[in-house]
Amino acid sequence: MDVSKEEIKHIAKLANLNLKEDEIDKYILNLQDILNFANIVNNAPTEGVEEAIGVQNKENVFRKDEVKKFSNREELLQNAPDKENGMFKIPKVI
Repeated sequence: MDVSKEEIKHIAKLANLNLKEDEIDKYILNLQDILNFANIVNNAPTEGVEEAIGVQNKENVFRKDEVKKFSNREELLQNAPDKENGMFKIPKVI
């Protein structure tokens, strides 16, 4: 499938891009390369290949929710962007 100048202009209009006439040929080549690669991927042989979501087989790995007490509050707050009365100060969220 070849990409035409009219298709590039239409896509540019939909994306609200102002392409110059001399840029269109470059975009045609780039889009054609993308479509060719997508075609290669779509036609890749996948028979016998199992679905893979991730490389680890772990599911729902959670750490125990534990309360930790810190003895040095100032050390804990030293990297806070803003603090007040020994607590993290954050912007009001409504």
